[in-house]
Amino acid sequence: MTRRVLLSSALAFALALAGCGAKSQSKRYDMQGEIKGLDLAARTATIQHGKIGDWMDAMTMDYHVKPDAEFRKLRVGDHIQATVVVNDPDYYVTDVKVVQ
Repeated sequence: MTRRVLLSSALAFALALAGCGAKSQSKRYDMQGEIKGLDLAARTATIQHGKIGDWMDAMTMDYHVKPDAEFRKLRVGDHIQATVVVNDPDYYVTDVKVVQ
Protein backbone atom coordinates (compact mmCIF):
# COMPACT_ATOMS: atom_id res chain seq x y z
CA MET A 1 0.00 0.00 0.00
CA THR A 2 2.77 2.46 0.89
CA ARG A 3 4.54 1.78 -2.41
CA ARG A 4 1.34 2.55 -4.34
CA VAL A 5 0.91 5.86 -2.49
CA LEU A 6 4.55 6.76 -3.13
CA LEU A 7 4.28 5.99 -6.85
CA SER A 8 1.01 7.93 -7.13
CA SER A 9 2.58 10.92 -5.40
CA ALA A 10 5.64 10.80 -7.66
CA LEU A 11 3.44 10.64 -10.75
CA ALA A 12 1.30 13.57 -9.58
CA PHE A 13 4.44 15.61 -8.86
CA ALA A 14 5.91 14.84 -12.31
CA LEU A 15 2.65 15.85 -14.01
CA ALA A 16 2.53 19.09 -12.02
CA LEU A 17 6.08 19.95 -13.09
CA ALA A 18 5.27 19.19 -16.72
CA GLY A 19 2.24 21.48 -16.53
CA CYS A 20 4.33 24.31 -15.10
CA GLY A 21 6.83 23.97 -17.90
CA ALA A 22 4.12 24.28 -20.53
CA LYS A 23 2.88 27.56 -19.06
CA SER A 24 6.32 29.18 -19.17
CA GLN A 25 6.91 28.69 -22.90
CA SER A 26 7.48 31.85 -24.89
CA LYS A 27 5.30 33.00 -27.75
CA ARG A 28 6.75 34.88 -30.71
CA TYR A 29 4.93 37.50 -32.76
CA ASP A 30 5.84 39.54 -35.84
CA MET A 31 5.90 43.30 -35.31
CA GLN A 32 6.07 46.26 -37.68
CA GLY A 33 6.60 49.73 -36.29
CA GLU A 34 8.49 52.98 -36.07
CA ILE A 35 11.13 53.89 -33.47
CA LYS A 36 9.93 56.99 -31.60
CA GLY A 37 12.57 57.07 -28.87
CA LEU A 38 15.58 55.23 -27.44
CA ASP A 39 16.75 54.89 -23.83
CA LEU A 40 20.42 53.90 -23.90
CA ALA A 41 20.66 53.21 -20.17
CA ALA A 42 17.62 50.92 -20.05
CA ARG A 43 18.19 49.42 -23.53
CA THR A 44 14.58 50.15 -24.43
CA ALA A 45 13.00 51.50 -27.59
CA THR A 46 9.72 53.37 -27.72
CA ILE A 47 7.96 51.77 -30.68
CA GLN A 48 4.74 52.85 -32.37
CA HIS A 49 3.42 49.59 -33.80
CA GLY A 50 0.41 47.98 -35.40
CA LYS A 51 -1.58 45.11 -33.93
CA ILE A 52 0.65 42.30 -32.68
CA GLY A 53 -1.07 38.97 -33.33
CA ASP A 54 -3.60 38.08 -30.65
CA TRP A 55 -1.39 39.63 -27.96
CA MET A 56 -1.71 43.41 -28.30
CA ASP A 57 -3.58 46.11 -30.21
CA ALA A 58 -1.82 48.93 -32.05
CA MET A 59 -0.17 51.44 -29.69
CA THR A 60 3.08 53.13 -28.73
CA MET A 61 5.07 51.68 -25.84
CA ASP A 62 8.56 50.84 -24.56
CA TYR A 63 10.18 47.50 -25.34
CA HIS A 64 13.47 46.04 -24.13
CA VAL A 65 15.59 45.14 -27.16
CA LYS A 66 17.82 42.05 -26.95
CA PRO A 67 20.65 41.41 -27.53
CA ASP A 68 22.57 44.69 -27.32
CA ALA A 69 23.70 44.34 -30.95
CA GLU A 70 20.05 44.58 -32.03
CA PHE A 71 19.56 47.71 -29.91
CA ARG A 72 22.65 49.39 -31.39
CA LYS A 73 21.11 49.11 -34.92
CA LEU A 74 18.25 51.44 -34.05
CA ARG A 75 17.82 55.16 -34.70
CA VAL A 76 14.80 57.35 -33.96
CA GLY A 77 12.61 57.42 -37.05
CA ASP A 78 13.60 53.92 -38.28
CA HIS A 79 10.80 51.74 -39.59
CA ILE A 80 11.35 48.18 -38.41
CA GLN A 81 10.21 44.62 -38.68
CA ALA A 82 11.01 42.56 -35.60
CA THR A 83 9.97 39.67 -33.40
CA VAL A 84 8.33 40.20 -30.02
CA VAL A 85 9.03 37.38 -27.57
CA VAL A 86 6.36 37.12 -24.86
CA ASN A 87 6.77 35.08 -21.70
CA ASP A 88 4.04 36.68 -19.56
CA PRO A 89 4.49 39.01 -17.87
CA ASP A 90 7.87 39.64 -19.55
CA TYR A 91 8.40 40.57 -23.20
CA TYR A 92 11.16 41.90 -25.44
CA VAL A 93 11.98 42.67 -29.08
CA THR A 94 14.63 40.83 -31.09
CA ASP A 95 15.53 39.95 -34.72
CA VAL A 96 15.22 43.61 -35.72
CA LYS A 97 15.38 44.60 -39.40
CA VAL A 98 15.39 48.26 -40.41
CA VAL A 99 13.17 48.56 -43.51
CA GLN A 100 13.44 52.19 -44.61
